[in-house]
Amino acid sequence: MYKAILPITAALTLAALATPAAFADDKKYTSTINISGVGEVTAAPDMAIVTSGVVTDGETARDALTANTEAMTALVNVLKEAGVEDKDIQTSGFSVHPNYVHTDKRDENGYQLPPKISGYRVSNNVTVRIKDLDNVGAVLDSAVTVGANTINGISFAVSDTKELLQEARKRAMENAMATAKIYTDTAGVELGNVMNISENQHYSPAPMMKSRGAMMAMAESDMAVPVEAGEMNYSVTVNVQWEIEQADDSE
Repeated sequence: MYKAILPITAALTLAALATPAAFADDKKYTSTINISGVGEVTAAPDMAIVTSGVVTDGETARDALTANTEAMTALVNVLKEAGVEDKDIQTSGFSVHPNYVHTDKRDENGYQLPPKISGYRVSNNVTVRIKDLDNVGAVLDSAVTVGANTINGISFAVSDTKELLQEARKRAMENAMATAKIYTDTAGVELGNVMNISENQHYSPAPMMKSRGAMMAMAESDMAVPVEAGEMNYSVTVNVQWEIEQADDSE
Protein backbone atom coordinates (compact mmCIF):
# COMPACT_ATOMS: atom_id res chain seq x y z
CA MET A 1 0.00 0.00 0.00
CA TYR A 2 1.15 3.53 -0.64
CA LYS A 3 -0.26 6.99 -0.39
CA ALA A 4 0.33 9.90 -2.72
CA ILE A 5 1.23 13.28 -1.28
CA LEU A 6 0.67 16.50 -3.16
CA PRO A 7 3.67 18.74 -2.51
CA ILE A 8 3.00 21.97 -0.69
CA THR A 9 5.55 23.81 -2.78
CA ALA A 10 6.90 23.44 -6.26
CA ALA A 11 10.29 24.43 -7.53
CA LEU A 12 9.58 27.11 -10.06
CA THR A 13 11.44 28.77 -12.84
CA LEU A 14 9.36 31.12 -14.90
CA ALA A 15 10.95 32.23 -18.09
CA ALA A 16 8.69 34.25 -20.28
CA LEU A 17 11.58 34.44 -22.63
CA ALA A 18 11.62 35.56 -26.19
CA THR A 19 13.75 32.71 -27.51
CA PRO A 20 13.86 32.31 -31.26
CA ALA A 21 12.44 28.99 -32.42
CA ALA A 22 13.56 29.78 -35.92
CA PHE A 23 14.55 33.02 -37.58
CA ALA A 24 11.95 33.63 -40.23
CA ASP A 25 11.82 36.62 -42.52
CA ASP A 26 9.18 38.30 -40.36
CA LYS A 27 11.39 37.97 -37.24
CA LYS A 28 8.89 35.83 -35.29
CA TYR A 29 9.92 34.60 -31.88
CA THR A 30 8.54 31.91 -29.58
CA SER A 31 7.87 32.87 -25.98
CA THR A 32 8.14 30.05 -23.47
CA ILE A 33 7.39 29.26 -19.85
CA ASN A 34 9.45 26.77 -17.82
CA ILE A 35 7.97 25.17 -14.71
CA SER A 36 9.22 22.48 -12.33
CA GLY A 37 6.66 20.23 -10.65
CA VAL A 38 7.18 17.78 -7.80
CA GLY A 39 5.29 14.57 -7.09
CA GLU A 40 5.81 12.46 -3.98
CA VAL A 41 4.57 9.10 -2.76
CA THR A 42 5.33 7.21 0.42
CA ALA A 43 5.24 3.48 0.99
CA ALA A 44 6.09 1.04 3.73
CA PRO A 45 9.18 -1.00 2.82
CA ASP A 46 8.74 -4.73 2.35
CA MET A 47 12.40 -5.77 2.45
CA ALA A 48 15.49 -5.21 4.60
CA ILE A 49 19.00 -5.35 3.15
CA VAL A 50 21.74 -6.28 5.61
CA THR A 51 25.48 -6.57 5.06
CA SER A 52 27.00 -8.81 7.71
CA GLY A 53 30.15 -10.84 8.08
CA VAL A 54 32.99 -12.25 10.11
CA VAL A 55 36.50 -10.96 10.81
CA THR A 56 38.98 -13.51 12.18
CA ASP A 57 42.67 -13.38 13.12
CA GLY A 58 45.25 -16.16 13.20
CA GLU A 59 48.96 -16.79 13.44
CA THR A 60 48.94 -17.94 9.82
CA ALA A 61 46.70 -17.10 6.91
CA ARG A 62 45.46 -20.70 6.97
CA ASP A 63 44.51 -20.45 10.66
CA ALA A 64 42.60 -17.21 10.07
CA LEU A 65 40.90 -18.61 6.96
CA THR A 66 39.86 -21.84 8.68
CA ALA A 67 38.32 -19.96 11.60
CA ASN A 68 36.58 -17.57 9.21
CA THR A 69 35.21 -20.37 7.04
CA GLU A 70 33.72 -22.12 10.06
CA ALA A 71 32.07 -18.95 11.31
CA MET A 72 30.78 -17.94 7.87
CA THR A 73 29.35 -21.41 7.28
CA ALA A 74 27.48 -21.13 10.57
CA LEU A 75 26.29 -17.64 9.63
CA VAL A 76 24.95 -18.70 6.23
CA ASN A 77 23.26 -21.76 7.75
CA VAL A 78 21.48 -19.71 10.40
CA LEU A 79 20.30 -17.25 7.74
CA LYS A 80 18.79 -20.10 5.75
CA GLU A 81 17.20 -21.56 8.88
CA ALA A 82 15.59 -18.16 9.44
CA GLY A 83 13.89 -18.42 6.04
CA VAL A 84 16.31 -16.45 3.85
CA GLU A 85 16.51 -18.03 0.40
CA ASP A 86 19.79 -18.93 -1.30
CA LYS A 87 19.20 -16.31 -4.01
CA ASP A 88 18.95 -13.60 -1.34
CA ILE A 89 22.42 -14.29 0.10
CA GLN A 90 25.38 -12.91 -1.85
CA THR A 91 29.06 -12.63 -0.96
CA SER A 92 29.90 -8.93 -1.11
CA GLY A 93 33.44 -8.76 0.23
CA PHE A 94 36.41 -11.01 0.99
CA SER A 95 39.96 -10.16 1.98
CA VAL A 96 43.09 -11.69 3.51
CA HIS A 97 45.91 -9.48 4.73
CA PRO A 98 48.77 -9.60 7.24
CA ASN A 99 48.75 -7.84 10.60
CA TYR A 100 51.91 -5.91 11.39
CA VAL A 101 53.64 -4.95 14.63
CA HIS A 102 55.54 -1.68 14.45
CA THR A 103 58.58 -1.00 16.60
CA ASP A 104 60.66 2.00 17.59
CA LYS A 105 63.83 -0.10 17.69
CA ARG A 106 66.67 0.78 15.36
CA ASP A 107 69.53 -1.14 13.80
CA GLU A 108 73.24 -0.51 14.34
CA ASN A 109 73.14 2.23 11.72
CA GLY A 110 70.33 4.08 13.44
CA TYR A 111 67.61 3.14 10.97
CA GLN A 112 64.21 2.19 12.32
CA LEU A 113 63.51 -1.52 12.03
CA PRO A 114 60.72 -2.48 9.59
CA PRO A 115 57.41 -3.76 10.94
CA LYS A 116 57.05 -7.49 11.44
CA ILE A 117 54.11 -9.69 10.51
CA SER A 118 52.34 -10.75 13.70
CA GLY A 119 49.57 -12.76 12.09
CA TYR A 120 46.84 -12.61 9.48
CA ARG A 121 43.30 -11.31 9.25
CA VAL A 122 40.49 -12.65 7.07
CA SER A 123 37.28 -10.71 6.43
CA ASN A 124 34.22 -12.12 4.68
CA ASN A 125 30.88 -10.33 4.18
CA VAL A 126 27.53 -11.29 2.75
CA THR A 127 24.68 -9.03 1.68
CA VAL A 128 21.31 -10.46 2.64
CA ARG A 129 17.78 -9.55 1.59
CA ILE A 130 15.30 -10.25 4.38
CA LYS A 131 11.74 -10.18 3.08
CA ASP A 132 10.03 -10.82 6.42
CA LEU A 133 10.49 -7.51 8.24
CA ASP A 134 9.06 -8.92 11.46
CA ASN A 135 11.97 -11.35 11.49
CA VAL A 136 14.86 -8.88 10.99
CA GLY A 137 15.69 -8.49 14.68
CA ALA A 138 15.66 -12.24 15.26
CA VAL A 139 17.90 -12.81 12.23
CA LEU A 140 20.43 -10.29 13.54
CA ASP A 141 20.38 -11.91 16.98
CA SER A 142 21.01 -15.33 15.46
CA ALA A 143 23.78 -14.02 13.21
CA VAL A 144 25.68 -12.48 16.12
CA THR A 145 25.18 -15.58 18.25
CA VAL A 146 26.90 -17.84 15.71
CA GLY A 147 29.86 -15.52 15.21
CA ALA A 148 29.00 -12.55 12.99
CA ASN A 149 31.00 -9.61 14.34
CA THR A 150 30.40 -6.99 11.64
CA ILE A 151 27.26 -5.41 10.29
CA ASN A 152 28.18 -2.69 7.85
CA GLY A 153 24.67 -1.42 7.34
CA ILE A 154 20.95 -2.05 7.29
CA SER A 155 18.69 -0.39 4.77
CA PHE A 156 15.08 -0.84 3.76
CA ALA A 157 13.54 -0.96 0.32
CA VAL A 158 10.37 -1.53 -1.65
CA SER A 159 10.88 -4.53 -3.90
CA ASP A 160 8.75 -3.18 -6.77
CA THR A 161 8.77 0.59 -7.24
CA LYS A 162 7.21 0.73 -10.72
CA GLU A 163 3.70 1.75 -9.61
CA LEU A 164 5.08 4.15 -7.00
CA LEU A 165 7.18 6.02 -9.55
CA GLN A 166 4.34 6.11 -12.07
CA GLU A 167 2.09 7.73 -9.49
CA ALA A 168 4.83 10.20 -8.54
CA ARG A 169 5.28 11.13 -12.22
CA LYS A 170 1.55 11.81 -12.59
CA ARG A 171 1.55 13.97 -9.48
CA ALA A 172 4.62 15.88 -10.65
CA MET A 173 3.11 16.61 -14.07
CA GLU A 174 -0.22 17.66 -12.56
CA ASN A 175 1.64 19.97 -10.19
CA ALA A 176 3.64 21.55 -13.02
CA MET A 177 0.53 22.05 -15.15
CA ALA A 178 -1.44 23.60 -12.29
CA THR A 179 1.39 26.01 -11.50
CA ALA A 180 1.84 26.97 -15.15
CA LYS A 181 -1.91 27.65 -15.42
CA ILE A 182 -1.74 30.10 -12.51
CA TYR A 183 0.97 32.12 -14.25
CA THR A 184 -0.58 32.12 -17.70
CA ASP A 185 -4.05 33.00 -16.39
CA THR A 186 -2.59 35.87 -14.41
CA ALA A 187 -0.56 37.08 -17.39
CA GLY A 188 -3.53 36.83 -19.76
CA VAL A 189 -1.89 34.26 -22.05
CA GLU A 190 -2.43 30.58 -22.79
CA LEU A 191 -0.29 27.47 -22.67
CA GLY A 192 0.71 26.17 -26.07
CA ASN A 193 2.48 22.99 -27.12
CA VAL A 194 4.86 21.21 -24.77
CA MET A 195 8.38 21.75 -26.08
CA ASN A 196 10.43 19.75 -23.60
CA ILE A 197 10.05 17.47 -20.56
CA SER A 198 12.87 16.22 -18.35
CA GLU A 199 12.77 14.20 -15.13
CA ASN A 200 14.76 13.70 -11.95
CA GLN A 201 13.89 11.15 -9.29
CA HIS A 202 15.15 10.28 -5.85
CA TYR A 203 14.12 8.36 -2.78
CA SER A 204 14.86 8.70 0.91
CA PRO A 205 15.80 5.42 2.62
CA ALA A 206 16.23 5.05 6.36
CA PRO A 207 19.54 3.23 6.94
CA MET A 208 20.73 1.98 10.31
CA MET A 209 24.45 1.47 10.79
CA LYS A 210 26.24 -0.81 13.24
CA SER A 211 29.94 -0.87 13.91
CA ARG A 212 31.95 -3.93 14.86
CA GLY A 213 32.14 -2.69 18.45
CA ALA A 214 28.38 -2.32 18.62
CA MET A 215 27.97 -5.85 17.31
CA MET A 216 30.28 -7.22 20.02
CA ALA A 217 28.21 -5.40 22.65
CA MET A 218 25.03 -6.79 21.09
CA ALA A 219 26.42 -10.31 21.36
CA GLU A 220 26.84 -9.85 25.12
CA SER A 221 23.30 -8.56 25.59
CA ASP A 222 20.13 -10.60 26.07
CA MET A 223 17.98 -7.84 24.61
CA ALA A 224 16.38 -8.31 21.21
CA VAL A 225 17.61 -6.04 18.44
CA PRO A 226 15.05 -3.25 17.86
CA VAL A 227 14.47 -2.63 14.16
CA GLU A 228 12.09 0.02 12.81
CA ALA A 229 11.45 0.05 9.06
CA GLY A 230 9.65 3.41 8.88
CA GLU A 231 8.48 4.58 5.46
CA MET A 232 10.18 5.20 2.13
CA ASN A 233 9.68 8.48 0.32
CA TYR A 234 9.90 8.52 -3.49
CA SER A 235 9.96 11.84 -5.32
CA VAL A 236 9.94 12.79 -8.99
CA THR A 237 10.66 16.28 -10.30
CA VAL A 238 9.65 17.16 -13.86
CA ASN A 239 10.88 20.21 -15.73
CA VAL A 240 8.41 21.22 -18.43
CA GLN A 241 8.69 23.88 -21.11
CA TRP A 242 5.61 25.16 -22.94
CA GLU A 243 5.08 27.61 -25.74
CA ILE A 244 3.10 30.68 -24.74
CA GLU A 245 0.19 31.68 -26.96
CA GLN A 246 -1.66 34.96 -26.88
CA ALA A 247 -5.20 34.66 -25.56
CA ASP A 248 -7.97 34.76 -28.16
CA ASP A 249 -9.73 38.12 -27.71
CA SER A 250 -12.23 37.53 -30.51
CA GLU A 251 -14.94 36.29 -28.16
